Amino acid sequence: MHQTPVARVFLRKRAFDLVFASLVAALLLSWLLPLLAILIKLESRGPVLFKQLRTGKDGKPFYCYKLRTMYLNDDSDQRQASRGDSRITKIGGFLRKTSLDELPQFINVLRGEMSVVGPRPHMLQHTMIYSQVIDNFMERHAVVPGITGLAQVAGHRGETRETEAMVKRVHADIFYISNWSFWLDLKIVLLTIRQAVRGHENAF
Repeated sequence: MHQTPVARVFLRKRAFDLVFASLVAALLLSWLLPLLAILIKLESRGPVLFKQLRTGKDGKPFYCYKLRTMYLNDDSDQRQASRGDSRITKIGGFLRKTSLDELPQFINVLRGEMSVVGPRPHMLQHTMIYSQVIDNFMERHAVVPGITGLAQVAGHRGETRETEAMVKRVHADIFYISNWSFWLDLKIVLLTIRQAVRGHENAF
């Protein structure tokens, strides 16, 4: 049986995800996650991991994992983090600035719920809101969401107060989907690492 072009692309991308996520888990998560877990627990009470329902491929919800960066609060599922947000802990601010809070999402990658690179998954209520005001918003859910993406390395990240800011992200996501290649994924990963080392100004 011959594979369709779409099937071949999916298999190549999935192979990249599994290899990359396995290397990160073996070389980084095995020692860094326990260290970060201790720092998180020392500063504030609550679980180390934070899970939240996000919109996945084809609009299906899944639990997205992150390191907890906030004090325990009742509106984390309703309100985005903002600059100077009092809910964010000191270690949480560092984790967000360097994107280390996203490391547990490699678990999502290994489970097939996320990809290393792809459109970022949004909270369910944000998907509902933006799908009503941006015509092609749901096109970005044709693929598995990513830990990082073209929109993020292009500077479209952080809090979205205006619809126009989300429109720019959607355009970048759709461009990525239409022009996917192994080399584009690799370029985005390298740019993400550079941003993590430098710290992104819109990461808070």
